[in-house]
Amino acid sequence: MKSFATPRISLGPLDADATAGLITAAADVALVLDQAGIIRDIAFSQEDLARDFDGPDTLLGRAWSETVAKDSRVKVEAMLARDPPKDAARWRHINQVTTRGATIPLLCSVAPLGDAGRHVVFARDLRPLSQLQQRMVEVQQSMERDYSRLRQAETRYRLLFQMAMDPVLILDADQQRILEANPAAQRLFGRNARRSSARTLAEMFEPADRPAVQALLASVRSAGRADDVTAHLAEGGEAMVVSASTFRQEAGLLFLVRLSALAQPAAALPDTQARMLKVVQVAPDGFVVTDASAHVLTANAAFLDMAQLAHEDQARGETLDRWIGRQGVELDVLLSNLRSRGAVRLYTTTLHGALGGQVEVEISAVSVMNEGQSCFGFQLRDIGARTRPAVRAADGATRSVEQLTELIGRVPLKDLVREATDAIERLCIEAALELTGDNRASAAEMLGLSRQSLYVKLRRYGLGDLDDQQG
Repeated sequence: MKSFATPRISLGPLDADATAGLITAAADVALVLDQAGIIRDIAFSQEDLARDFDGPDTLLGRAWSETVAKDSRVKVEAMLARDPPKDAARWRHINQVTTRGATIPLLCSVAPLGDAGRHVVFARDLRPLSQLQQRMVEVQQSMERDYSRLRQAETRYRLLFQMAMDPVLILDADQQRILEANPAAQRLFGRNARRSSARTLAEMFEPADRPAVQALLASVRSAGRADDVTAHLAEGGEAMVVSASTFRQEAGLLFLVRLSALAQPAAALPDTQARMLKVVQVAPDGFVVTDASAHVLTANAAFLDMAQLAHEDQARGETLDRWIGRQGVELDVLLSNLRSRGAVRLYTTTLHGALGGQVEVEISAVSVMNEGQSCFGFQLRDIGARTRPAVRAADGATRSVEQLTELIGRVPLKDLVREATDAIERLCIEAALELTGDNRASAAEMLGLSRQSLYVKLRRYGLGDLDDQQG
């Protein structure tokens, strides 16, 4: 330890208060010990730290070795020894225990104070450092987890790249040279697979098709997308559909190119089936074909008119639930019956047009299999001309129970309740008049109504001849 060369001159005469201020400023916690190691005085650099120690009074008059954890007592005794080893560490990690049982880590150093055997313990609070170390450990663990997820994702995508049935290539965007090729691409290129990494993509196709392939890559690089092109392989002349996309890796741009065989033209339908398709297309009833999830695959012109759509593309890919009945309710019922029974007949509901119009329709549907995939066919017939309106008739007549039942799912519940109440009220009045021989006074008494209230309801429902003498 190297001390001041001329402390009496440089520091000047220091009294006890000045010395105490220096000691307090030099450490977070300062302890003054007598020759027996008893704590005689204590100072804290901050009030919060004093509260963490439960105040200085809890430590005064106690041996320092008794206020530390068991694993730190040997260190305290070594630091207070009269002749400590020369190679002994000056600063030791001591775990100080409070009266509440909490442990506060301190970095302590002991310095003698005069010739009376007293010592001063300079202690630094290690909790901020411990918290910082804990955060570093948590950050490191979080990074390890992220790296693990990245490695797992890389493994999955690498496996997908290797197992893809279509030939897939990864190109350098600048040179357009092949960097990687999956096994399907290597089989496609045959004997050139081994040296394909030294060639550009355009060289793998016939000279006449190379400008189209290069234009595809240029368009994808500048606009982010481009229509697929058809090109013939340089060896074998097989026609392939070429599609491409871009992605970034390590600040560089790469192309992902997929090759797929040119789809074979569909076999011509027999004349009878072709005629049937034409009839369905121009039939006055709506006809829709959907996949197993009720997404529209195709629809005829009648359905487009009902749905107020201008073109079939506006319906293709949308779920039928967008137009049929109440969303999430009626279509689920239809699909459930189709999957369990295979067919549904004469299901009445409402078709909602894109412009707000509504059409009462009757649906018949069937489930079929197409190339191993199930699909549904829906026939929708406009029955608005032969259904009753959803409001009371002009003559004031009230719906029957059967008519009310047909309205379930097409009108709100509060309207159904009002209609049902009117129907029950009308039936009760008719029954009372019939039992009393059309004696309205007796009928009013039987129903618990005043005669005036009965006349109001008779006018409301159009019952009896109100021009006759009342009573």
